[in-house]
Amino acid sequence: MPDDEPTDAAVDRVRRHFDDAVDAEWGRLADTVEGRVSFEVHRRFLAGYLRPGMHVLEIGAGPGRFTRELAGLGATIEVTDLSEPQLAANRERAEQDGYQAAVTGWRQLDVRDVAEFSAGSFDVVLAYGGPLSYVFDHAADALAGLLRVVGGRGTVVASVMSTLGAYRAFLPAVLELPDADSAHILATGDLRRSQPEGHVCRMFRAREVTGLVQDAGGVLLAASASNWTSLDHPDVVAELERSPDRWASYLDREVELCAEPGALDGGTHILFAARPATGAR
Repeated sequence: MPDDEPTDAAVDRVRRHFDDAVDAEWGRLADTVEGRVSFEVHRRFLAGYLRPGMHVLEIGAGPGRFTRELAGLGATIEVTDLSEPQLAANRERAEQDGYQAAVTGWRQLDVRDVAEFSAGSFDVVLAYGGPLSYVFDHAADALAGLLRVVGGRGTVVASVMSTLGAYRAFLPAVLELPDADSAHILATGDLRRSQPEGHVCRMFRAREVTGLVQDAGGVLLAASASNWTSLDHPDVVAELERSPDRWASYLDREVELCAEPGALDGGTHILFAARPATGAR
């Protein structure tokens, strides 16, 4: 696959991947202990920017793992996703679990085009799971659009895939790649050359996230890794999960460690919160 595969073509195969991955996407943050730790880190990071009554634009909502959390936190949510099957599953889940009244609408949306929403029309934009990683060289423009729709005092809460954390988590697969491909991935974060089919994305280092926010006209408020200790020791962490007290203590510590500057590159995703520069405090 050439390095300059058009972004539209790459985004289209991302869409096709998620069209076929509804069940897998629902289980991604629940089926393994690493996923459950990641979910808790994401959940707590999000809760720091939500108050009851806030209006949230959810980008890349998938089947609704965080839509349900947003509803539980008292938000009203405009649900969007690139994939129609993911949207259908999201709506079905909301109706099944009884929080559909918190959703103002479901619509198919590409994160690169939020022009239909007026400036400052949302208190928070949530873009978890990597929507900004799926638009490659358009990430800064896409983030600028998200910052526009939250206006001066709103917040964008998002995550992107982590170059170094993914290298760490998927080392056996990385070692099977030609050296030139793995070097290219580490240098650029771009998987298009090494993965000509299926799931593909552009990963980031923590310092690149800072640059991304600045290029989009924003100010970085906070960042976190998605996992720190759980990627290396899943069996030990699973044992902790069997003890409620130890599990609670472990999660508190993991959330704290994930926010340390030295840990930001260590998880599979990098979470961040940003505000338009004109509204920074």
